[in-house]
Amino acid sequence: MELNYKQYSTAGTPVIVLHGLFGSLSNWGWHCKQLAEHFAVYGVDLRNHGDSPHSDQLDYQVMADDVRQLIARLGLESCCIVGHSMGGKVAMQLALSFPDLVQRLVVVDIAPVSYPENADGHMNVLAAMDAVRLDKIKSRTQAEVTLEDFIPEEATRKFVLTNLVRNKEGTFEWRLNKDSIRCNYANLRAELIATTSFPKPVLFVKGSLSPYIKPEHEAQIKELFPDASVKIIMDAGHWLHAEQPQALQQMLLKYLQS
Repeated sequence: MELNYKQYSTAGTPVIVLHGLFGSLSNWGWHCKQLAEHFAVYGVDLRNHGDSPHSDQLDYQVMADDVRQLIARLGLESCCIVGHSMGGKVAMQLALSFPDLVQRLVVVDIAPVSYPENADGHMNVLAAMDAVRLDKIKSRTQAEVTLEDFIPEEATRKFVLTNLVRNKEGTFEWRLNKDSIRCNYANLRAELIATTSFPKPVLFVKGSLSPYIKPEHEAQIKELFPDASVKIIMDAGHWLHAEQPQALQQMLLKYLQS
C-alpha cells in the first residue's frame, strides 16, 4: 500500500513520524516542523487514516509492512522512527520485523502489551461518528453538537472532527475507515509478537498522568527492547505531544541527536 506522506525537509538523518488511532500526519505537524530544522522529516498517514488508502486488513504487521514499503519508495537505507500510541506499536513492530531499517526508535506513551477493550473510549468515538447525520449537517459545528452526547471532552471532539472533510460533491464524510477500525479493533489492542528482540536504542516517553505505560509493563518492554529507557513528561496525559509540546520536543531532540 502506498501511504500518503508529507516531507518537511531533506537534510540530515531521516526521521519518520507516525500518528495514533483516529489521527493523521497533521496532528504532529508542529513537531515535524521543529524536527525538520535538524533532520529529514516525513510525516505519514497510516492505512485507513488521513489521506492514505483504505483496507479491510488492519493489524500491526501489515501496517509495519506499509511503512517498510514507504521507506523503500523514499530510497532510504534506514531511519529513526517516532510513533505515538497506535503509531508507536507500528513503529515497534517495524523495528522487530525489519531491524536493519531502524536506527533509533521513540515510542510515545504506549507499550507492546495487550490493552482492555474500550478502556480509553475508542468505541464511544466510533459510536459518536456513526451518530452524525452526514446527509443533514452543513458545518462541523453542527456535527460537534451530536458528538457532545458521546464525547464530553472538548479537546477530544475537536480531534475527532479533524477527520470530517468535504468530498467532491460538497457534502461531509469521515475520511478514516471506521468500519475497518471497528472490525479490527482487537488487532489494535493486541500485544506485539516477535521471534527476536530489537537490540538498538529505544526511548519510551510516558505522560505522568497517562495509564498507558505501567511499571508492570517493564518486563515485556525489556524482553523485546533490551536497550530501552523510559522518560516521563510531567503534567501530561496520553496526548503529551499536544499537552506538553515543548517538553516533548526537547526530549526528542536530545535523544535523536545523541
